[in-house]
Amino acid sequence: MLTTGIKGNSERIVTEELTARAMGSGELPVLATPAAVALAEETAWRSVAPYLEPGQGTVGTQLQFEHISATPVGMKVRCETELIEIDRRKLTFSVAAYDEAGLVLKGKHCRFIVENEKFLEKAEKKAEDAGC
Repeated sequence: MLTTGIKGNSERIVTEELTARAMGSGELPVLATPAAVALAEETAWRSVAPYLEPGQGTVGTQLQFEHISATPVGMKVRCETELIEIDRRKLTFSVAAYDEAGLVLKGKHCRFIVENEKFLEKAEKKAEDAGC
């Protein structure tokens, strides 16, 4: 059953592919903000996936993060999420990420519960209507 308090936890080693330089979000070989945000989103959706009905998933809709500290290549980043609010289909998570030296990212992330097949049909129709 989907309830507040569900926690997620995941880790990544910062590789060259996850740096700002490689992702185009800056010039330096440190964890890119987009990579940190992707880790937060993945941790959040994976934490609630086992509690959803068959055929359901979640999609990210809102990000509010502060990237506090740089993490160089080779260091481990650990992300923790907690489901703090459920408003019908809207799920709100608190997020914190740490490297071996301390806090690197904090904030909130919202996701919506969707019916996967219906959601994809709507997306595909959008592309078709746009001539893509």
